[in-house]
Amino acid sequence: MLRHLTIRDFVIVDRLELEFLAGFGALTGETGAGKSILIDALALALGERADAGVVRSGCDKAEVSATFDITGLPMVREWLSANDLEGDDELLLRRVVDAGGRSRAYINGSPATAQQLREVGEWLVDIHGQHAHQSFLRADAQRTLLDTHAGLNELTRQVGAAFRLWREAEQTLKAASEGADALLREREQLEWQVSELNALAFGEDEWAILDVEHRRLGHAASLIEGAQFSIGVLADNDAACERQIDSVATRLSSLAEYDPALAEVAELVSSAQAELSEAVSTLRRYADRVDLDPSRLAEVERRMDAVMANARKYRVQPQELPSLLLAWQQRLSVLEASADLAALEVRVAAAKKDYAQKAGELTQGRQKAASEMGRSVSEVMRQLALSSGRFEVALLPVENGAVYGLEQVEFRIGGLAGNDAKPMAKVASGGELSRISLAIQVLTSRSASVPTLIFDEVDVGIGGGVAEIVGRLLNELGGERQVLCVTHLPQVAAQANWQWQVSKATRDGVTLSAIQSLDEEGRVQEIARMLGGVEITDITLQHAGELLRSTAKNS
Repeated sequence: MLRHLTIRDFVIVDRLELEFLAGFGALTGETGAGKSILIDALALALGERADAGVVRSGCDKAEVSATFDITGLPMVREWLSANDLEGDDELLLRRVVDAGGRSRAYINGSPATAQQLREVGEWLVDIHGQHAHQSFLRADAQRTLLDTHAGLNELTRQVGAAFRLWREAEQTLKAASEGADALLREREQLEWQVSELNALAFGEDEWAILDVEHRRLGHAASLIEGAQFSIGVLADNDAACERQIDSVATRLSSLAEYDPALAEVAELVSSAQAELSEAVSTLRRYADRVDLDPSRLAEVERRMDAVMANARKYRVQPQELPSLLLAWQQRLSVLEASADLAALEVRVAAAKKDYAQKAGELTQGRQKAASEMGRSVSEVMRQLALSSGRFEVALLPVENGAVYGLEQVEFRIGGLAGNDAKPMAKVASGGELSRISLAIQVLTSRSASVPTLIFDEVDVGIGGGVAEIVGRLLNELGGERQVLCVTHLPQVAAQANWQWQVSKATRDGVTLSAIQSLDEEGRVQEIARMLGGVEITDITLQHAGELLRSTAKNS
């Protein structure tokens, strides 16, 4: 669950440090005070897209840190281990956005990517936005919601991969059938080119080796003369360095007996004498090995000319010929496979069969989940004063299948405008749509495995007794996991186990948002404000107190 949230210089927040509790918490306050900013800040820490607009005016950067207790979440620990990120019972997600819009992400203090924040965040928090009911009208959102609720996301991914392989195989077969002559000509040309480079037998590192050997053979006379000259100066001439240094070493060694200060110099000269002797020995061996070999030089030049001729012919550098040959061989393998139409047809049939099998399994899973989801959402709808309505999940067959399976998903509502179930967008009013959306979100949250649920003004468009039922449903969810709800409804806020008030004030000409944890008396005052508006009377305070006491009695 979410334990701690720190926000610095985010939109109209200068600095907030919040300690979260378990159960159901309500976040209330005047419109525009910044309640949803808290949700936006947490979403940023969970990997949402960042831009310079989140940085508070006049500041260099915005920073959000969220600490989670991951006890009992083995999949998070496994994910951390797989991504080489250290972790214990707590997980720290941190996001920094500078005034230029560039962002940096950290997980437990180690640099990470926004994608990694999103991946781990899917196991930690589920945020239901205030416009969720609008997304529920889209076919893709309905399909994703059903698959997620039923735990079919991995199978959906496999179906998509199988569909793409099937279509790719069909395209290959089509191209091979329609362009057989062109492919034949390309294959024949490639076979000739591959044969030519195979005959050249040019290795990957051969050009560098040939270049070194060519320079050595081409300058053999100079190399021999230079080695012999060096040997003469160092060792063989009458005034050779080796003799001179030897005499200096002998003289200093004898003088060191009279003055020990010369001993260190004598040792240095002796060391130089040993290194010079080693250099002379190496030069003698080199001079014995290097010889003039015109025939080998001619052979190397012929090899280099052959390589250069092929490089010019195919317009590449000599050292690029081996990689060019490899590319041609790979393309030739593809063309040879394409030439076998019978084999391609077998491949298409196998890919189609694999897709049909996986898509069939997905259909069975969706059919089972659709029936269960229809009954469960209908039950919640009845609690939300939609007793005449029923929720259905229709599976509409897709001809020849699609990347998402053999059917499209459509949410339907029956009983509100006649008995026949029709698409949700066509039969539900704005208020009904809000309640239906909330019913769906409550149901899917019950089946979700994430420990923290956040509802951002999802109760828009409802009130009265329905609002009290919504609060009761959220309170029930709070008994199973951590729930935070941004709300304007006193009936919902009164059902919370704890409550924060968001306020906005001007300090030194700057508008800032703040959050205060409310005690029992503070909750009465805030509920009264939500009930009574600008002027809070004794009657309003009494009503607020009764609402809270009634809630506490029923919970």
